[in-house]
Amino acid sequence: MLAAGLSFVAVNGTVRWLGQALPAAEGAFIRFAFGLVFLIPLLLPALRRGFTPRIWSMFALRGGLHTLAVILWFYAMARITVAEVTAIGFLNPIVVTIGAALLMGERISWRRALAIAVALCGALIVLRPGLRVLEPGHIAQLGASVTFGASYLVAKRLSEQVPAAVVVAMMSLTVCIGLAPFAAMNWVQPTLLQCAVLACTAFFATAGHYAMTRAFAAAPLTVTQPVVFLQLIWASLLGALVFAEPVDLWVLIGGAVMIGAICYITLREARMRRVVTPPPDALKEV
Repeated sequence: MLAAGLSFVAVNGTVRWLGQALPAAEGAFIRFAFGLVFLIPLLLPALRRGFTPRIWSMFALRGGLHTLAVILWFYAMARITVAEVTAIGFLNPIVVTIGAALLMGERISWRRALAIAVALCGALIVLRPGLRVLEPGHIAQLGASVTFGASYLVAKRLSEQVPAAVVVAMMSLTVCIGLAPFAAMNWVQPTLLQCAVLACTAFFATAGHYAMTRAFAAAPLTVTQPVVFLQLIWASLLGALVFAEPVDLWVLIGGAVMIGAICYITLREARMRRVVTPPPDALKEV
């Protein structure tokens, strides 16, 4: 989980280094094009087998949502600090929890509702509306968090019918296709160095997801989830040491509040799943 956090911060750092040298849609398109290289072994067999029209429509919906989210994220990454992008991004699982209740009928207990309220208070601590001017980058990252959350809700439905690895591979393909026209509208010829940096972005993103998956398989959530907060520490250090960004204490406090609430929700859901899961013998007749 530590390696996953460092990988995701490296993703943020490489995109932050590019800054506004490339349009957001173009930078995102090149990053996902490189990412497809890592996923071709999974993608080709899935495309040969094909999918039902309903599954194709869900892939298209997720691709559209994720395309918008990625453009907003690249835009925000070039305009606000690495720590702020990381902290606001902690809203993703909160959006997923709220969306699952509103759209999928999942029940939210009073404890989960309270944890969501605490997490939203943490987001307000990070943003501090009324105490400072919110920049377009802050608004873009908020939009990215909401749209990423919606994308993950569609992925949750897809994962019930398609292997998780195929869901990830098809997401990369559909996002790449979705980004192509936006990138073409305002194409700036990238340098070899910029392409190399975006290739590193794709590599770190793939490595981060792989490491996170291995962590979930190797240890309980009580061990892996609290380590997520270190991602905000690494992001703050990266911003301060590499990009000369000031360390904002309020961002750290707000991020800590959000992570605490997310950890509570995650651990409680894991505990509830253990309680309701039937014993192996009960599944023999299914």
